[in-house]
Amino acid sequence: MMKHLGRVAALAGLLASLWLVWQDNPGAVLGALRAAGAGLVLAALAHVLPMIANASGWRSLIRGANRPGILNMLHLVWVRESVNSMLPVARIGGEVVSFRMLKRWRVRPSTAVGSIIADMQLTVISQLLFTMVGIGFLFAHAHSGTLRLAGQLAWGVVVLTPLLVLFALVQHANPFERMTRVLDHMTSGQLAALVGQSAQIDQAIKLIWRRRGVVLRYLFFWQPLQCFLTSLEIWLALHFLGAQVTLVEAVVIESLIQAVSSAAFFVPGGLGVQEGGFILIGGALGLDPSTCLALAGARRIRDLLMFVPGLIAWQFVEASRRAPGQDAARRSSRRSRQAQLAEGGVIASETNRR
Repeated sequence: MMKHLGRVAALAGLLASLWLVWQDNPGAVLGALRAAGAGLVLAALAHVLPMIANASGWRSLIRGANRPGILNMLHLVWVRESVNSMLPVARIGGEVVSFRMLKRWRVRPSTAVGSIIADMQLTVISQLLFTMVGIGFLFAHAHSGTLRLAGQLAWGVVVLTPLLVLFALVQHANPFERMTRVLDHMTSGQLAALVGQSAQIDQAIKLIWRRRGVVLRYLFFWQPLQCFLTSLEIWLALHFLGAQVTLVEAVVIESLIQAVSSAAFFVPGGLGVQEGGFILIGGALGLDPSTCLALAGARRIRDLLMFVPGLIAWQFVEASRRAPGQDAARRSSRRSRQAQLAEGGVIASETNRR
């Protein structure tokens, strides 16, 4: 059901994107992209920088002897972003793939799940903070249209804040263990083995939050660095598109477009939603619609250059994970055939002797 919903949302988003371009000035949008040329490729490749920051921050949440190195974590972030951005998985498929990869690298399952959930929690909190900064900037540089947009975004933050706070606090109430106990009771003890595993996940999350230095560094260093470096992509793309904006304005655009895209998590790649968001937010900062749509097009170029190869890399990982099992099955089959041949030879020998 979710897969079909994602496909319908992707199709609707694609049609909305094309309609927005058609309604504005297709020639101007394509002309701006053509004029920017290789500069947009450079802006797209700059996405490696925020991925390194994300990988470093996430790695700091993982403890134990089997903690992956920074290159493995960078690979993990790359695959996770690729799956979440390009596939209809409601932005959770990447987390599932991440868990499988961490497990393959012999990270304890409870540690892996705990780090993934804590990373999600801290990312949501930091995103909320950056959204509030962006809204504050719009209010400070307001005209009538900007005030209306800032007010709508502010109401969105007001509505979402209690839910986000609840999401952060509920993790300290052993939610996984409690849910598993309820399910175990409903299935008459069929899930008893999972209760202990769920308790380990709850404990892993609590241990991360108790490491206050790690949590504070994640919130006030790694996340701001990641947001700044992602905003650098926006600034570079606009520079090559011929629009001069300050780095602060680029941070505002990035923080607010992330909030809009997260709200539309069920639409793969934020198709249509992201384009509309760029027009609204960019327009509030004085950018014309053609430039905003060209900027949205630059973001799509990034997706193609960075995330399509990421999906291919993920498939290589999955193929290598299946290969040992397939080799074992082939070896077992070969041994079985050899045993049958040997048995046949013994029977034939005994028959001839008789």
